[in-house]
Amino acid sequence: MTPAINLLKKLGIAHQILGYHHDANACSYGGEAAQQLGLDPALVFKTLLASTEKHELLVAIVPVSGTLDLKALADAAGCRKCEMAAVGTAQRATGYLVGGISPLGQKKKHRTFIDASAQVLPAMHVSAGRRGLEVALAPGDLIALTEGRLADIARA
Repeated sequence: MTPAINLLKKLGIAHQILGYHHDANACSYGGEAAQQLGLDPALVFKTLLASTEKHELLVAIVPVSGTLDLKALADAAGCRKCEMAAVGTAQRATGYLVGGISPLGQKKKHRTFIDASAQVLPAMHVSAGRRGLEVALAPGDLIALTEGRLADIARA
């Protein structure tokens, strides 16, 4: 299993693991997950890493039905500006490959911001730490495990 799933099992957090066959030619990892699993894209969240002007890495979790608003993330984080982290930086910092970056079980803890749309959901789906593997859990559990903060960081 992955560090994300191992963490959930170790802490006894209720979750559901969902797998699908990942197509290496898919243009959107999150979109592919929603389509392959037959889920509403508003329930499937992608985990993105952004870098602040001071080179602090931030984790942003937004629905695959939208995009990350970097200005809104910067406002939520209390910094001047953010930009997407380089692929290699994101992979080294998390221990996961892009397309399979989970907000759980990362190598190092980063400040985490979760789009506020998650708070009304009974369950949300995030990467379980590998392409083709998702985990469903309660938003409150994800917030607690990541010490995340809810913020309006997604654009439709």
